[in-house]
Amino acid sequence: MKRRILLSVPHMSGHEQRYIREAFDSNWLSTVGPHIDAFEREFAARLGRPSVALSSGTAAIHLGLRLLGVGPGDEVFCPTLTFVATANPIRYLGAEPVFLDSERETWNLDPSLLEAALDDRARRNRLPKAVIVVHLYGQCADMAPILAVCARYGVPVLEDAAEALGATYRGQPAGALGALAAVSFNGNKIITTSGGGMLVTADAVLADKARYWATQARRPALAYEHSELGHNYRMSNVLAAIGRGQLHVLGERVAARRAIAARYREALADLDGICFMPQAPHGLHTNWLSCCLIEPERFGMSRDRLIEVLAEAGIESRPVWKPMHCQELFGHVECWGGPVAEDLFRRGICLPSSSSLTIEDQAAVIGVIRLAAGAPLKDLMEAACPRGN
Repeated sequence: MKRRILLSVPHMSGHEQRYIREAFDSNWLSTVGPHIDAFEREFAARLGRPSVALSSGTAAIHLGLRLLGVGPGDEVFCPTLTFVATANPIRYLGAEPVFLDSERETWNLDPSLLEAALDDRARRNRLPKAVIVVHLYGQCADMAPILAVCARYGVPVLEDAAEALGATYRGQPAGALGALAAVSFNGNKIITTSGGGMLVTADAVLADKARYWATQARRPALAYEHSELGHNYRMSNVLAAIGRGQLHVLGERVAARRAIAARYREALADLDGICFMPQAPHGLHTNWLSCCLIEPERFGMSRDRLIEVLAEAGIESRPVWKPMHCQELFGHVECWGGPVAEDLFRRGICLPSSSSLTIEDQAAVIGVIRLAAGAPLKDLMEAACPRGN
């Protein structure tokens, strides 16, 4: 069978094996061990904040919201254009999400819409317990106005930086901007532990509380004693070992994804009816996934048909996230705006973006897209790797 070109795959560096061997040789294989502590320290050194290694990015959002006091009957504001893991933990805690539309400049949460929604809730004396801000596809939301309006109303911000490790906003790393942040190390992310996540907070006391809850809230006593509800959310020592090896090459992985995005833009710039996700001037976009919009009338086919054409050629691609307010699960939930997110979903496509993607494979993707648009192939290798790159 012909090998498929996948959307985003794990990319090991070689550093991981040494740490994994140490974990196996020492027999520290469970949710206790030296690599967990070391991974947290090394990650914290990069973001400048205490960090807690967990079983998933979803667990990090869940514990982060719990640390902010979210509970039954509360509201949490959340972007509608995101993966469902952003919104599900709100429901885990018995709270209700309120969705907000995107701005076109970043595809992220619209600060002006957030201000209007907070103004509305303040007038009704029903401010949300928290605001979740997603840094979509590796690009930070415009955090300055978001943080300013949230500070005005005393509403804390939790960053969902699952897709944005390595991104920056005005020189600050994604994940170090709000009160708390969640990062994902799922297999398709820029660096991976195969599964896992990190909760980041500026408050060491909150970090310790999260560790306690993540280990079933077991009290430091000889017997298994519990006075609070806990979770089995701690990362294993083996996965932390992988994470330490991956952290060594984070900068290289970000540079590779940015180069892939630049080649797509350069090689497809002459096509009508295709435009790429904006690169906002306020920071470094990691381009975790290279995303673009298809205008069917000008391009010659719909987004969905292009996905089919790519699949027929053995190339995986995906639609941009389906907005939460369009999901059956959240069909009755209040949403401020929605047309921007709906349009991005209707026309948006994510292209293969693995940091290990070869020039030859990217040339094949570019070639299929050009043929679909009825454009000449040119020299695909030159198109995928233009002069000066």
